[in-house]
Amino acid sequence: MGLVYILSIVLNVLFVAVEAGVGFWSGSLGLLSDAGHNLGDVFSLLLALVAFRLALTHGNSRFTYGYRKASVLISLLNAIILLVAVGAIVIESIHKFSDLPGTVLNARAISWTAGIGILVNGFTTWLLSRGQSHDINARGAFLHMLADTLVSVGVVLSGILIQYTGWVVVDPIVSLVIAVIILVTAWKLLAESFRMSIDAVPSEIDPDEIRDLMAAEPGVLELHHLHIWPISTTQVALTAHLVVEDLSQMQDIVHSLKHKLAEEGIAHCTLETETPGAPCPDHDCS
Repeated sequence: MGLVYILSIVLNVLFVAVEAGVGFWSGSLGLLSDAGHNLGDVFSLLLALVAFRLALTHGNSRFTYGYRKASVLISLLNAIILLVAVGAIVIESIHKFSDLPGTVLNARAISWTAGIGILVNGFTTWLLSRGQSHDINARGAFLHMLADTLVSVGVVLSGILIQYTGWVVVDPIVSLVIAVIILVTAWKLLAESFRMSIDAVPSEIDPDEIRDLMAAEPGVLELHHLHIWPISTTQVALTAHLVVEDLSQMQDIVHSLKHKLAEEGIAHCTLETETPGAPCPDHDCS
């Protein structure tokens, strides 16, 4: 997975340099906005690579889960950076509208450069498509590159339209469309990253289904004090108190539940068993 990120970063850095150069030369805000977005995505890929490495760290006496939680904070930072990029693009687009009189754009250069962007971003999207369903950072990188591919398509179409109609106003309009696309992607990433950073149940896990699964285990009379939270962007932990009918079945019940929970994507489980005659001493149990 690390090699995929490195290859994606190299390809996109090269393309950003070309796109920014052509954007300055042709005077296209659409190309410059897309280049800025791509540069932000390069940084996002770097952050995702760092998060991927952190998720593999082992615990120590001070950080018992290692540095895995940092992968969630990286995802949150990634989303904030995207929102800042949206603000910058919107401001530049507004300024561009006031500078339209006398603006001359090289529409052919815009279209060809964005066309190369479709190939680069499309290939990168394909590289990142594997494994993105199990990690918010990988999914974020995948969505960024998919959005970039669609944006490049829009820039190509704007270049063609400018070439045949001379409507230079299309250029800042495309920039605003790019900003909206980025905003939608960033907002979803921000919301999920924030939820994970405050230990909310990951969106792919239904807590009611988990409770029903555990309550249906033979020998379990009741469960309470159920907590589910993300250790990292790829790992989930669970703790719960189980009231069991017979303590002699305790090991079998715990082993069976851990196996079932692992199949649901919860690999780190701590289960405490109790008997009906020995209520939980914790004051916040319910």
